[in-house]
Amino acid sequence: MSLENVKTHFKQWDREQDIMEFESLSSTVEQAAETIGVTPARIAKTLCFKGEGDTAILVVAAGDAKIDNKKFRGTFHYKARMLSPDEVLEQTGHAVGGVCPFGLANDLDIYLDTSMKRFETVFPACGSENSAIELTGEELFNYSFAKQWIDVCKGWQEEEMKETVDKTNDEL
Repeated sequence: MSLENVKTHFKQWDREQDIMEFESLSSTVEQAAETIGVTPARIAKTLCFKGEGDTAILVVAAGDAKIDNKKFRGTFHYKARMLSPDEVLEQTGHAVGGVCPFGLANDLDIYLDTSMKRFETVFPACGSENSAIELTGEELFNYSFAKQWIDVCKGWQEEEMKETVDKTNDEL
C-alpha cells in the first residue's frame, strides 16, 4: 500500500516508472547501498522527529550523516526526539525501512539536510523495504515539497575531510 501511495505521488511528474523495486532488502542504509551499488553516503535516509504538538517533522539526510543535537535545537528550538516505529507508521504511512518524504499519510513539514548537496544524485526509499528512486537534490526538494535546506547533521564533513586528506597524501 505504501509503495502504491508513492507511485501515485510520482505520477504527477510522470516519474512513477523511475521507482526501482529490488529482490533484496534496501531497508537500511548499508543494504540499500549494496543493493543499488553506490556508497552508503548517497542513500537519502528519512528521519522522523516529534514536532510541536502532535505533529511530526521529517529530515532527509545523507546516509553517512548523524543528527547533531545542538544544531537541531538551534534550528528548530526544541530537542530532537525520534518517533517510535508505530508513530512513524501512523504519521507517514510508511513502515520503518521504507520511510520517505513522498506519498505521506499526513501533511508533514519536510527538511533536507545539506549533507546531501555534495552528490549529483541521491537515492531515497519509496515506501517499501525494497524500493528507491534516483533524484537530484533539486528534484528531491521539489518532489518532497520540502520547506528548506537545513544543516542539522554531523559526521559527514569529517569523512569528507578525511577523504580529501587521504587523496592529498596519496598524491604526495
